[in-house]
Amino acid sequence: WPYCRKRCSYCNFNAYVVQAVDEAAVRTCLVREAQTLLRLSQVHSVTSVFFGGGTPSLASPRTVAAVLEAVAGAAHLPGGAEVTLEANPSSTITSRLAGFRAAGVNRLSIGVQSLNDAELRMLGRDHTAAEARKAVETARGLFPGRTSIDLLFGLPGQSLDAWAQRLEAALRFCDDHISLYQLTLERGTVLAAQVHRGALPAPSQDLLADMYQTAREVLVATGFRHYEVSNFARKGALSTHNLSYWCADEYIGVGPGAHGRFVLRGEGGCSREARVQTLEPIAWMREVQSQGHGTRSRVVLNPLEQLEELLTLGLRTDEGITHERWGHFSPHLSLQAVFGDPGEARALQQEGWLVLDSSGLRCTWAGLAVLDSLLPDLLWQLQR
Repeated sequence: WPYCRKRCSYCNFNAYVVQAVDEAAVRTCLVREAQTLLRLSQVHSVTSVFFGGGTPSLASPRTVAAVLEAVAGAAHLPGGAEVTLEANPSSTITSRLAGFRAAGVNRLSIGVQSLNDAELRMLGRDHTAAEARKAVETARGLFPGRTSIDLLFGLPGQSLDAWAQRLEAALRFCDDHISLYQLTLERGTVLAAQVHRGALPAPSQDLLADMYQTAREVLVATGFRHYEVSNFARKGALSTHNLSYWCADEYIGVGPGAHGRFVLRGEGGCSREARVQTLEPIAWMREVQSQGHGTRSRVVLNPLEQLEELLTLGLRTDEGITHERWGHFSPHLSLQAVFGDPGEARALQQEGWLVLDSSGLRCTWAGLAVLDSLLPDLLWQLQR
């Protein structure tokens, strides 16, 4: 769902602010593209569905229900499959959330971002801290144990103490899942321009590292499992859908700008493809109406590219890459054969960043915090 009520000052996502949305037309196209791509993949069972955006909570529950009906009609959608909807606090009144639950949503991800009104104004958010708290409390009543919140850290001018206070405030009402993202100043955004011209101060790299480390320590001490670089869960409330990305499962992307990774068995294919749908909503709808889908680019991934993706994504999780998962993509060359001999990976193990054992390849607690700096050496070793 690519539409938003307004664009946040830090956002460079494929999002659009328009006067009016022809929701019936968008719904018809979402349904048709889902049916087409599921038919092309010949997938038998769908484990999860994620409504992202944009702001999907601005869509009607009827649209969500129609997409889920299309998925269930084209493949098996088990009753217990995880169905997540991203929501903004400003579009989460109780009746609307109850409508999404009735449509089939069973997990909510709320973009809180901050619990400080001045920070929210700087970020261009259209809600207050009080509205965010109310939205989360409402969601927890409707989706107990399945409510997640997003928080940003490393905001211009934000101190370590201020960040710790935001985190403590979130823990007082948060349910069982938190996603923490370091603010990235993307070129072309309002916030990046303000920092570039000196109107706002940029945080130092040391401060950012301290903020991340503080958050990890606080959350783990509170009973959260740090199961992925940016994600924390307790009571088993991990995001099934996002784990499928990090484990390099197949997935189908539906809607403007959506990404997918799947095998086109319906066309006799046997190779995994990376697909990206047309970005602009009106152009995407025209393509779906004329050919059943709006795929703008299709690239067949060679075996090395698939292993590079598996390595880059799999090491983001606390479990890392199991021997079984690696063998699925590399039946003739084991993890041990690639990374067990003297080389970059061995050196990283000796330095305490990495572990290779009978379970597979994974980062240590310390390594998970600096994964981006480890990957170039590991990718170089893989490519050799």
